[in-house]
Amino acid sequence: MSEMTLATRVAALAPSPTMALDAKTKALISQGLDVVNLTAGEPDFDTPLFIRQAAAEAMNRGETRYTAVGGTPRLKLAVSARLKEDAGLVYAPEEILVSDGAKHSLYNAILSLTDSGDGVLLPVPYWVTYPEQIRLAGGEVQFVQIDPTHGGELTVNDLKRALRPNSRGIILNSPSNPSGAVIGKANLQAIAEFALDHDLWVISDEIYGRLIYDGVRAVSIATFPGMRERTIVINGVSKSYAMTGWRIGYAAGPSAVIKAMANLQSQSTSNPSSVSQAAALAALEGPQESVDEMRREFDRRRRYAVSRIQSIPGLAVNEPKGAFYLWVDMKGVIGRTIRDRRITQADDLALLWLEEGNVSLVPGSGFGVPDHLRMSYATSMERLAEGLDRMERLLEE
Repeated sequence: MSEMTLATRVAALAPSPTMALDAKTKALISQGLDVVNLTAGEPDFDTPLFIRQAAAEAMNRGETRYTAVGGTPRLKLAVSARLKEDAGLVYAPEEILVSDGAKHSLYNAILSLTDSGDGVLLPVPYWVTYPEQIRLAGGEVQFVQIDPTHGGELTVNDLKRALRPNSRGIILNSPSNPSGAVIGKANLQAIAEFALDHDLWVISDEIYGRLIYDGVRAVSIATFPGMRERTIVINGVSKSYAMTGWRIGYAAGPSAVIKAMANLQSQSTSNPSSVSQAAALAALEGPQESVDEMRREFDRRRRYAVSRIQSIPGLAVNEPKGAFYLWVDMKGVIGRTIRDRRITQADDLALLWLEEGNVSLVPGSGFGVPDHLRMSYATSMERLAEGLDRMERLLEE
């Protein structure tokens, strides 16, 4: 029998660098090494007790069978209510689709809106999954370089420079993974007008929308005139409720697009886990104090980590306004030799810190910027301080 040949759509698919480095870090930890893991894209808090109890009660009631493909009716109503309260968005149940995590929601949306050869405008830095999903759909990734003088915030002028005749859509992520940047209301309104002028659809990934700081408000582009009809809003319970492993995300948008996404889901994964849906329902309908408590603790760590990074020669960082990452500029270290290792880009520095300092960060090459690193502060203050100490000691050599 001849060797099987992989389909081109998967043969060229790049693995997630964040997941790969996290796996390598955990492998080292399993070998007994004391590695400070600053790669994680998930809260370090436990899922609140009342949510876990709701899942257990659902199991005990026998809610362990198939549900409707796009989510239970009650969960859709809860999503609708949460979107209205948090973002001022009004969606009917038929305009909502519940999926196996926000990544799955994004996949459904991108494949439903992107035809072969369609250009999709993607701001840089980007979350590592966006370009791969665009390519899986047969689309062309059109990278949008953000003017560095704007502190990492996307503006309409950045989009204008990247626009091409075949551009069909834009992917927005605010607050951003990896930079933590939040697109302000004025810039977002200009982007909305740009999308209308050029007949572009928008996928707005708002998964970090409740993890914001310094009085900043995360605004959804779908709230601007004419944008609800051409926007798919992506969100979920993973970040705000410390529920990454439960795998519940959701999308809201025009009913025709949501129906197409549901058809795609019905022929691929079918419904999300029934028990996870029960847990998500409790999260969305229940008390929200845990979200605020988690956000306050992230804010405390954010301010500490920013001050530490800004004090280390060779490193720089803009203060993020959302999410739980620092986007660390390491250009000041390029050209140095540390422990016989020549530093030419962030990958070199990340490997040095991991192998010589037992501290793990994600190099920015996977996000489209090879001279930056993503550092998560979704870990305890004690481990965060220890990791920063190790980073600083190596750079002092």
